[in-house]
Amino acid sequence: MEPKSVNRLSDGLEIIWDNDVSCLYPYKYLRLQCACALCVEELTGKKLLKVAEVPDDIIIVEYLIVGKYAIQPLWSDGHESGIYPHNSLLSYALNDDAVICKDKSKLLNDIKKSNI
Repeated sequence: MEPKSVNRLSDGLEIIWDNDVSCLYPYKYLRLQCACALCVEELTGKKLLKVAEVPDDIIIVEYLIVGKYAIQPLWSDGHESGIYPHNSLLSYALNDDAVICKDKSKLLNDIKKSNI
């Protein structure tokens, strides 16, 4: 599943998936999910980025589309090395209440269908 559109809103990043399900990812939540080498210890998987280090008013200034598989946000705190694969974003949408989706059950059903 791929994004149909990506929009920077005042309260988070909105992704409308190609099945027309819209999900809102709050900026601070998304910044804390960064899995780059600056934010996560590569060998142990230990998070290096602390919640207190991320400003409450953080936003995505711009973003890049990485091939057909990921989004790379450019953050207002200057961080720009994190890449968010579509499958990770979908997993956050399905498994974390911080991400608000219009129809999580449709999203889940369509993911199951596409993996068959």
